[in-house]
Amino acid sequence: MLRPIGRFAPHFADGFGDSPMTLCQAESQTPFDHQPPTIPPQGIESGSVTPPDPNPIRIYVACLAAYNNGHLHGEWIEVTDEASIWEAVQAMLFASPIDGAEEWAIHDYEGFEGAEVGEYYSFANVVELAEYITERGELGAQVLNYYGGNIEDAKSRFDEYAGEYDSLEAYAEELTEQSGLEIPESLANYIDYKAMAHDYEQSGDFLTFEVSGSVHIFWAH
Repeated sequence: MLRPIGRFAPHFADGFGDSPMTLCQAESQTPFDHQPPTIPPQGIESGSVTPPDPNPIRIYVACLAAYNNGHLHGEWIEVTDEASIWEAVQAMLFASPIDGAEEWAIHDYEGFEGAEVGEYYSFANVVELAEYITERGELGAQVLNYYGGNIEDAKSRFDEYAGEYDSLEAYAEELTEQSGLEIPESLANYIDYKAMAHDYEQSGDFLTFEVSGSVHIFWAH
């Protein structure tokens, strides 16, 4: 069950439909090395509108025709649904300084808690990833990275979630208490839970991920 698996398959598409780009086209594009512009905070009058999410999940989609001709043209797009992203990308390409621009790429992203977004991820994959991160947060991102970006394996791992603890040692103590064994009070202080936790780590029966000082434990079988 525990096997590293490749990332999502890249998706190459133009800005006006689902027709695929060729791999040759994608490989011929100049690698990006710029920093997309930062969007300044918008002023909000008290009580007028709902404040924006301070940590939105969003992607920066760049026009490749503009980029390859020395222009920085793109748009930060909040990830909500696939149709909305396509609409924003089409508007961005229509406003490109290069007439007839059709090709795009994801040149930056924010709010994915450390999970990676590929330059040519399909917008369907981006939306699925955003929904997963919204539900699972930083822990979900760590589990996803453990599985090399395979979101199905990452989701399945949560079926084996054992819980959040201060340490694996604390979990070893809880398992011992739940085992039903009667441990005489005179012997309880002599049980080496630290050694038990070390054995757990060496056995491969558990996966652990540390988030904000807590240890999240998964059964590995």
